Amino acid sequence: MSEIQGKTVANSRTEMTELVLPGDSNVLGNILGGRIMHWIDLAAAMAAARHAGHVAVTASMDSVEFLHPVKVGQVVILVAQVNWAGRTSMEIGVEVFREDMAGDVKKTSTAFLTFVALDDTGKPVEVPPLILSTPEEEERFHAAESRRAERLRHRTHTNN
Repeated sequence: MSEIQGKTVANSRTEMTELVLPGDSNVLGNILGGRIMHWIDLAAAMAAARHAGHVAVTASMDSVEFLHPVKVGQVVILVAQVNWAGRTSMEIGVEVFREDMAGDVKKTSTAFLTFVALDDTGKPVEVPPLILSTPEEEERFHAAESRRAERLRHRTHTNN
């Protein structure tokens, strides 16, 4: 059996752009948090699948921060990338930005999700190792390792 060749963060980086329409908003004209979470999950799933070369499913979402509102008529830009890769799972970080018609861009959300790659029978499959190319990628990798350790501690505590 041959060893899986690694992939860089750039290989799977995914950018998604959405226009906020009235059907995406609450009575205040702000985007619904659930719509942002849906788009976050989609962007993360694409990045995970690109890295794994297989379908990848959401195993967990650690946190989502909503820093600033997004209004109807603004554009939402989601940037997803693999922060960490294990044997069959990956942490995907997603940053969300809003852009108004004047071109002003502001970060509105950050989320961390865990995905597991699956083969054609629905069984977990090994993913390529993550090749880190920059100090920022190394920093994200180590922060993701810490979050993973905390998830595992939480899972052990919750299952006992």
